[in-house]
Amino acid sequence: MPTDDASDPQGAEQDQADHDQAVQDPADQVTYPVHWEADVVLRDGSVAHMRPIRPQDAAGIVEMHSKQSEESIYLRFFAPIKHLPDRDLHRFTHVDHDQRVALVATVRDEIIGIARYDRLDDPSLAEVAFNISDAYHGRGVGSVMLEHLAAIGRESGVTRFVADVLPQNQKMMKVFTDAGFEVEHHYDDGVISVQFRIEPTDRSMAVQMAREHRAEAQSIRALLSPASVAVVGVSRRPDALGSLVFDNILDSDFQGDLYVVNRRADTVRGVRAYSKVSDIGEPVDLAIIAVPADSILEVVDDCARAGVRGIAVFSSGFAEAGSAGEERQAELLQRARAAGMRVVGPSSFGFINNQREVRINAVLARKIPRPGALGLFSQSGGLGVALLAASADLDLGLSVFMSAGNRVDVSGNDMMQFFIDDDDTHVVGMYLESSGNPRKFSRIARQLALRKPVIVVKSKSVGMVPQGHRARVTHLPESTFYAMLDQAGVIRAENLHDLLTVARLAIGQPLPAGNRVAIVGNSAGTNALIAAHCEAGGLTVTRGPKTLPILSTVDTVSAAVQAAFNDPNVDSVVTCFIPPMRASDRDVARAITHAAWGHNKPCVTSFLGMDPVDEVVRRSGEHVGGRRRIIPVYSTPLDGVRALSAMTKYAAWRVADHGERVRPVGMDRVAALRIVDRVLEASPQGRRLDNDEARELLATYGIDLWPMLPARTVDEALANAAQLGYPVVLRTLADSVRNLPGARDVRHDLYDGDQLRQAHQSMVESFGDTGARHLAVQPMARPALGAFLKTVEDPLFGPVVSFGMRGPGYMLGDISHAIPPLTDKQVAGMIDDLATAKILQEGYRRYEAAARGPLEDLIARVSVLADEIPELAGVELNPVNVHTQGVDVLGAIVNVTPAGARTDKGRRALS
Repeated sequence: MPTDDASDPQGAEQDQADHDQAVQDPADQVTYPVHWEADVVLRDGSVAHMRPIRPQDAAGIVEMHSKQSEESIYLRFFAPIKHLPDRDLHRFTHVDHDQRVALVATVRDEIIGIARYDRLDDPSLAEVAFNISDAYHGRGVGSVMLEHLAAIGRESGVTRFVADVLPQNQKMMKVFTDAGFEVEHHYDDGVISVQFRIEPTDRSMAVQMAREHRAEAQSIRALLSPASVAVVGVSRRPDALGSLVFDNILDSDFQGDLYVVNRRADTVRGVRAYSKVSDIGEPVDLAIIAVPADSILEVVDDCARAGVRGIAVFSSGFAEAGSAGEERQAELLQRARAAGMRVVGPSSFGFINNQREVRINAVLARKIPRPGALGLFSQSGGLGVALLAASADLDLGLSVFMSAGNRVDVSGNDMMQFFIDDDDTHVVGMYLESSGNPRKFSRIARQLALRKPVIVVKSKSVGMVPQGHRARVTHLPESTFYAMLDQAGVIRAENLHDLLTVARLAIGQPLPAGNRVAIVGNSAGTNALIAAHCEAGGLTVTRGPKTLPILSTVDTVSAAVQAAFNDPNVDSVVTCFIPPMRASDRDVARAITHAAWGHNKPCVTSFLGMDPVDEVVRRSGEHVGGRRRIIPVYSTPLDGVRALSAMTKYAAWRVADHGERVRPVGMDRVAALRIVDRVLEASPQGRRLDNDEARELLATYGIDLWPMLPARTVDEALANAAQLGYPVVLRTLADSVRNLPGARDVRHDLYDGDQLRQAHQSMVESFGDTGARHLAVQPMARPALGAFLKTVEDPLFGPVVSFGMRGPGYMLGDISHAIPPLTDKQVAGMIDDLATAKILQEGYRRYEAAARGPLEDLIARVSVLADEIPELAGVELNPVNVHTQGVDVLGAIVNVTPAGARTDKGRRALS
């Protein structure tokens, strides 16, 4: 790849010219694109830092070059270059971040990779070159640098990358071909010329997400399965944090090496103590830190010197303690990331891994569940302890538990990546106080939910910033977060009780095949109550309620329950019994359990006012696939119905066709970016586009906006109406009026100048002079149902698309939300989820039903537009007339601002 290569003697004159230009325009005059910086997880789970190249990197490049093999140098530079000339070093390190872009990847401040591109005469083409340290081959450095370079290229209007590769450089060819892009290549004069579009494809996105998953899961696996642990802060005081954690690790029969670090003692609790982690002299995978906050940074630096892979910080006194603590927390993260370490906490309550080969209990909790199949994540330490205690009381076995504390690094997203492939975890429960990257949460949660149930309790603080958390604030309603969870197939729980209620059913029983339910019990009143709650929860009672005699025998109960399981029109069985009965409570419980044997149908049960039967049910459960099926016994039948309703909806989502990602034809992102760049060049702070600009921009994505001309005065209205041709409508564009029922924001059926003059006078009287400044005239459309379609670029969620009907539906909040990218099924769901969907499907009074195809196409185009152009602070299509022949976009408001940094930027990065 000869671009920027010292091996290209034919380019010497050009290099010198570039050098002279760089001297005249030094790099420090170029704005440094700080938003290109990112921390990334490599294939082995370690962390590297990615950033734009700087002039000061020359020494680091020389050092990396000096360690490269002759073969690597030849493959990169096409010649055996032993020493890099100063001229080339200057050119390598002095770029303008536009025509010439370069990134470096670093670990512990050592440069381990360089990626760069130079634009060609055609500015949509750029030639790329990569150089990866020999010591880091095979760790995915090249692939993640390509992702970041492609994201920068797309941001800057580049559409294709080209490169020249020697035939023997198969590793570089593999980086290109494995990335998921459609790579074209041909062989000429001893070199393979490669070219490919950098626009994301379904395959490239799948490759990127798979790589992200493997790397992040591996990094968490390393934290949870350390071969060696050092506890920093173990004291002679048994109630000290370090001592409590150390004792719990000892008691958990940890299988690895355990070290004590205490700078003031030679031995602590009968164990040799080291003054520093770096004094141990053996590899340390994990350091658990429980020292005063003002000593943390010194310990972190020492862990870095010792080569520790991860740290768990139990200490408090960070962002939750004010501005000084916030600065300390930011410095903690920066130092740990620079050293390639992952961080749990600070203010963490620890973690548990019950896997047989590890068995580590590093939490500040007294009551710990037995090993089992439930994986738990909690941002709150206190509620995490409550979850552990409640799980133990319910005898719910635990696979893994993580308390994130302030969530400065390791988050719920990381834990979900781990849970996806963890065979010991069958059900996941999460308590969230905040979400630093909802877009990433949504796509990871969806991948996890397709494999195992994910149950989430959302604190009311999600969307705000709890003390100590790094998170952005959303301006959108709470329903947006719920829409995101539903889109991802997550089971929503109102509280910790509901989470564990659903988890008991999810762990112990098979998924229901449908929503058909049988009810069996010996109380007519209880059965009626259960039936009512089933119907309210979306379940259909297809058998029963079967009310048995109060004094039923075991044989009577067994026959009734067995008949319910045998019924082909039944997918789930609900039972509830009360005393007195002509059988012991244990015998009844055993009969229900045995009746379920051999049936792949879930069952929930309750025994009201009877002796505890949980142990009997547990012991008599059927073994299927190496797991014991245990029917959950709930204290009230309504808990069982709620759990069954939640699992039935989840099971239906899991087997549903989720569709294909929408990508309508006739969209031109580059053309749209040119318009946006033109606007921002003239108005750097951004502004609202006029109607002509909005039409031009929307047209690049195949959206036809009807013409509209201003009508601020009567004379202007008459002149522009004559230009458009009668009949016309007069409308106000004032935000305070549109959508409101009864506001008469549009005057229709204006067939001549007299009617237009009267309408103009009437609207000025209604809305005042201020409202008159927002009046516009437009050709009259056919009568149709009115809808609106909005996008907003939210600081937390990124682009969010909203759709609804104008008028009363809007006032009542009947609005559907979705977060792009969307599938065709999700687009259809935005229509079907409305309470007013029936009006669209069937029409209303004189208005025709909506044509689904054109409406879905419009929503799809707007969703892609919002996803691909982050400079669009907001787009509102309003009104959108929908009818049997299609859709008419009659009005649009488009606001353009400089793009903010999205939480999920289309490239792998830690939040």
